[in-house]
Amino acid sequence: MNRRLLLALAGFIGVAATIATTAVAGGGGSASTIPVRSTTGDTMSFTAEGGATLLADATTVDHWSGSFTDPTNHVTYPFTMAGHAPSANSSSTTPTDLYPVRVEFAAQAGLALDGTNRVAAVTASPIFRNTDYSYVSGSSGGPGVLSPGNVGQLEDVTMRSQFNKVGTGYHVLLGEPTVQATQTIQVPASKGSAFVTTTGTGVVYGLVDFGWFSSKLQEILGKTHADPTHLPIVLTDNVMLFDAKTGRCCTIGYHGASSSANGNGKQQVQTYVFAAYSTKGVSSTLPYIADIHGLSHEVAEWGDDPFLNNIVNPWLTPTALQYGCTNLLETGDPVVGIGFNLPGNTFDAWNPNADGTWHPEDEVFLPWFARTAPNTTSELTQSPSANIGRYTLLGDLNPYAAFRQPATGC
Repeated sequence: MNRRLLLALAGFIGVAATIATTAVAGGGGSASTIPVRSTTGDTMSFTAEGGATLLADATTVDHWSGSFTDPTNHVTYPFTMAGHAPSANSSSTTPTDLYPVRVEFAAQAGLALDGTNRVAAVTASPIFRNTDYSYVSGSSGGPGVLSPGNVGQLEDVTMRSQFNKVGTGYHVLLGEPTVQATQTIQVPASKGSAFVTTTGTGVVYGLVDFGWFSSKLQEILGKTHADPTHLPIVLTDNVMLFDAKTGRCCTIGYHGASSSANGNGKQQVQTYVFAAYSTKGVSSTLPYIADIHGLSHEVAEWGDDPFLNNIVNPWLTPTALQYGCTNLLETGDPVVGIGFNLPGNTFDAWNPNADGTWHPEDEVFLPWFARTAPNTTSELTQSPSANIGRYTLLGDLNPYAAFRQPATGC
């Protein structure tokens, strides 16, 4: 697969196919000659960038710190999370800035995939709108009870379930997003291309060199003077990233943190998120890779590890072998592609693959990484269990045995 991707990026014309105007993601745009490339064999994944060690008076998002002792190796691990400590039963709101990015591909004479077209969907999605999570009509494990009485934004609901705070004053909220001016990046032919799947769906997507895109993201945050007390979300329309050195594909999102000493010598730590709004059908093997799946993953990981310095006992899971043996507290990585359905997605009706729902990702909870059993930290499982509390948001609806118990070693 890696070699195939690199060859495709080197030889657009040889594999070109003419795609009709209506095939362009979102139903807009103009007819163009776009290389055909199947995503079968790709590994949909996420990553992280940078990291920061906080000074006591740092200017950044609200956060709190704690620690746990892993019973399997007796090591104590500190951690920092966004918001206020659950024990305080108080609410925090992080101001949020949404940066739509229009990606123009020189390889296709400037054909564009424009994140602006996804702003209305994202702002109306469960990322920002209150939703009832008591029951879901579908998930990777089928329909059923999820989190009774848990109503709110997706990240708020996830954090309250993680710390068994449903029905309390504890909230981790995102502010109503301020939509910033659309940022345009022009991708040289050597750094990326638009493609169309061969799955019969006609889904147009983009692939861009991760390192090159990352530098552009930092330029965007710099020239717009991003506020370190806000969470910037950089949004593309079905444009994913690949590793130019290995050919590994495809990164749907990442979160990051960077530190500077600007502002009267006071440390400023900027946290941020990048995510592609995924057109349903772009993955031929993972049906939950759609719409806000990537964004839900990255917002959850920002919440549990905003500064990228939460280290845990190394873990490995067969559901996410692409990460290998890792010691990062990244709550979405073990459950990539595992998700559930929420109602109300009327924005993708143009897409024949759409089902009218949102497709957020399941998220793994702190006690899974901490090897805590029984789990008396998180919300109870839907049916009585030996470990008492659930290890992911889906609880019993997650179909994999690895998440009915704490993480295992490598």
